[in-house]
Amino acid sequence: MMAALGTLTFLATLWFLVVIGAAMLEESGAKIAAALKGGSFASAMPRAVTLRVRARTRATQPMRAVPRLRDAA
Repeated sequence: MMAALGTLTFLATLWFLVVIGAAMLEESGAKIAAALKGGSFASAMPRAVTLRVRARTRATQPMRAVPRLRDAA
């Protein structure tokens, strides 16, 4: 009985790895095929839109230390 459960666990793990591998290959398979052919995959991909982001910075005056003498009271 233990051998059957061990085999079942092994087969389930193997199936899970095949499913994960197929999902990864589905996402990057075209890139891999283009690399093996020596071509470029960039032409098949849609171009990314560039956005300009401006961040306004406030001009602050530099802080200066002013020496003060304590009262000698």
